Amino acid sequence: MEKELARWMNQFVRVRLIQCNSVDLNLFHFDYDLTFAAFFLNADKTLYGRYGTRSSHDEAEKDVSIEGFAKAMEKALTLHRAYPGNRTALEGKKVPYSEFAIPQDYPHLEGRFQPWLDFEGKVAASCIHCHMVRDADRRYRRHQGSPLSDKAIYPWPMPQVLGLHLDPKEIATVGRVEEGSAAEAAGLRVDDQILTMAGQPIVSIADVQWVLHQAQEPSSIAMTLQRGPDVLSRSLLLARGWRRDSDISWRTTSWDLRRMAAGGLKMRHLRTDERREHGLKERQTALLVEHVGQYNDHAVAKKAGFLKGDIVISFDGREDLLTETDVFAYVMRERPKDSIVAVRILRKGQEQTLRFKLQ
Repeated sequence: MEKELARWMNQFVRVRLIQCNSVDLNLFHFDYDLTFAAFFLNADKTLYGRYGTRSSHDEAEKDVSIEGFAKAMEKALTLHRAYPGNRTALEGKKVPYSEFAIPQDYPHLEGRFQPWLDFEGKVAASCIHCHMVRDADRRYRRHQGSPLSDKAIYPWPMPQVLGLHLDPKEIATVGRVEEGSAAEAAGLRVDDQILTMAGQPIVSIADVQWVLHQAQEPSSIAMTLQRGPDVLSRSLLLARGWRRDSDISWRTTSWDLRRMAAGGLKMRHLRTDERREHGLKERQTALLVEHVGQYNDHAVAKKAGFLKGDIVISFDGREDLLTETDVFAYVMRERPKDSIVAVRILRKGQEQTLRFKLQ
């Protein structure tokens, strides 16, 4: 596989970017929670596809593979050989429009960073890390006073949220379809290879995510599939709110959401056996505080009296927020900055209510 990978890579001019300082956000738009992302570009900046996917903190590499990367490069080269005859099909891969041309244009980052890294001084402190772009975007929209959209809360959704599991060792090939899911309703089957979505040629799972990231809701996404010798057309229906089954708690950018929405608390939902131990129902809020932020804006909950081991059983009167992601989304959609929220907790079997200000 290493030889095959080298064979494909040798047909590219390889450029490595190690920071987001002054990166063109109208070109390099990707999932900013990744530690690795690849762009397959023509010299005129036409984008053939992206590579790089992640859905877990603990299993960072489960959605990518050397085999999948090599096949994505092979497909990108196929698209390159067909260019510019396929220019129209590639239009959808472009960033529609970025309000801020480079990261330093965001108010939160403006004036804090130079266009380059300080290799003679504090290199890490001079670097705009990828996740800081999404942090700055959410902070900007939050300070504008507008509710965050589902697209901003649940970026780059994995196809699993639609019941579609793709094989990381292939280009975009179905590995499993969940029963009763949107993927099953669309007629997708194991071993189907996704050729196009929304008219765009697909080279990887990241390309599928790009289409989903840009999708409206409700909507229908046209797909073409390779099934054995046959090329088939299918439509993937997206219901209103379909992104909301995504888990964003693994994302690095959830750290800033914890500051804004939870005062610096890191929480996880209780397992069934833990709920029974505390006399809590299966479908009610039951979030164990695993960490309480200690410093600056992340210490708001600490100052309000929260402790590690507290169990949140009601958040701002809501008892149906079952996950940390649910808390983030509720606050970002429905509660403005500087609101006071009341949080009911269990501490050593006793209930009490604590309050803090949202950021």
